[in-house]
Amino acid sequence: MSEFKRAHLSNEPAFANLRSLFAKYGSSINMRQMFNEDPKRFESFSHRLQTPDGEILFDFSKNLINQDIMNGLIQLARERKVEEHRDKMFKGDKINFTEIRSVLHTALRNRANRPIILNGVNITNDVNEVLAKMKAFCEQVRSGKWLGYTGKAVSDVVNIGIGGSDLGPLMVTEALKPYGNSGPLKVHFVSNVDGTHLAEVLRKVDPETTLFIIASKTFTTQETLMNAISAKQWFVEHAQNPDHVAKHFVALSTNEEKVTEFGIDKKNMFGFWDWVGGRYSLWSAIGLSIALYIGFENFEKLLDGAFFVDEHFRNAPLEQNVPVLMALIGIWYSNFHGSETHAILPYDQYLHRFAAYFQQGDMESNGKFVTSNNQQVDYSTGPIVWGEPGTNGQHAFYQLIHQGTRLIPCDFIAPVHTHNPVRGGLHHQVLLANFLAQTEALMKGKTLDEVVQEMKKTSLTAEQIERISPHRVFKGNRPSNTILLPKVTPFTLGALIALYEHKIFVQGSIWDINSFDQWGVELGKQLAKTIEAELRDYSSQATSHDSSTNNLINYIKEKHKSN
Repeated sequence: MSEFKRAHLSNEPAFANLRSLFAKYGSSINMRQMFNEDPKRFESFSHRLQTPDGEILFDFSKNLINQDIMNGLIQLARERKVEEHRDKMFKGDKINFTEIRSVLHTALRNRANRPIILNGVNITNDVNEVLAKMKAFCEQVRSGKWLGYTGKAVSDVVNIGIGGSDLGPLMVTEALKPYGNSGPLKVHFVSNVDGTHLAEVLRKVDPETTLFIIASKTFTTQETLMNAISAKQWFVEHAQNPDHVAKHFVALSTNEEKVTEFGIDKKNMFGFWDWVGGRYSLWSAIGLSIALYIGFENFEKLLDGAFFVDEHFRNAPLEQNVPVLMALIGIWYSNFHGSETHAILPYDQYLHRFAAYFQQGDMESNGKFVTSNNQQVDYSTGPIVWGEPGTNGQHAFYQLIHQGTRLIPCDFIAPVHTHNPVRGGLHHQVLLANFLAQTEALMKGKTLDEVVQEMKKTSLTAEQIERISPHRVFKGNRPSNTILLPKVTPFTLGALIALYEHKIFVQGSIWDINSFDQWGVELGKQLAKTIEAELRDYSSQATSHDSSTNNLINYIKEKHKSN
């Protein structure tokens, strides 16, 4: 059990105060009116972080908030002891109370090299040892000194993992393509146990020049091990000698016995620790594919960016603490406005996997219903997180955000400068114009009178205008955050990821749930083992499940038999 006790959220005075504020302002607060009445609203509700790679701007002014509401939300964070909980995380207290573990992904990017003592050991030294080993390995592979079984240098890296061992490295390597495209290596990712995923990647690579990274802490993850064994089988069929596996496979794991049994040299095993959760692990050896692709110096800049935000999160007062503010505004929508989803909308093609990454980061962390006091919540917890890059989303689902019946808070993210100034930067200018227009349109909307006046300038008749005009009305008052990066760089990407990590932490802290376990993924895996055996048994019908599952199993078996 956790020693960090708090009252039930709905019993907190600050929570009751926010309910009163919602009753007072909830249905009447109007952003368009607030902007008209306060020309300095942007200055009041925006924040800037000065980084070595340039300024990052956060505009929270297009939200259904005023100063009274923000003051109430800050007070909630104080009553929920968010700062105390944060400090416990950074110093290694076992805040993952269901697994009795510390939560120290921040130690992986402790660029100040502060001692962090856990069970009498300075884990900063352990982290630095793994980073040094990663650096030496990256230099060998990227320089062409690491040779395959035919004496050729590595040209392709295939990362085999799932969940946090896949989503983070995949997202980051896509986001930092400008830094990897000029390098010597291509990277590929295999996660799905569906054989198609592996087959499609293997068609693209040459066994003589391919390095496989098997990312599994325990080296027992079903999907990862199945893909790893199949990749090894493919490799040995070509290499004609299982001893060559040692030159083409490395492991990100802590299970030396299983790793060496697989055929991987224990010298090529990169460890990490149980105080690193999978969805927070890209900063560890799990990020080896990132470091190989963009180079270790750029990987260190990724760590630097995250550390920069860690320092901000640790030291900035709540009123100026960006991840805290992001979290509190999200609480306002989830727990008072009844919003059930949150859209992440990056206007940068390199960030096309960012929303998918934080689907896991947020939903696996805060998709919980039991508090640290073993009480079921009587309030909403983690939102459904989703999104796509702009401007693609504008031609897909923005219709519902603008004119649908659901309130969907959105994060709009864009770089001021692009890596690809096509046609003198014209493409990026058009992209940014759309980016800015969407947040304005969501906030401002368009009244019936404005629609009618606009339509009168066309050739439409008065009768047609009366018939059509209600369908062109935008109610507006739809909330959004705007995040402007100077450019997508390793540093700014590291900072952006850490901002969302800490936002998730703050929300989980306020809801008093454990953001660092994931028991919800276990039941399906447990049932799958039983069903897998039944699918292989053609001698009898499945009868041990409900009628739906029994019949579905038997249907698939019948179809397989007929083939």
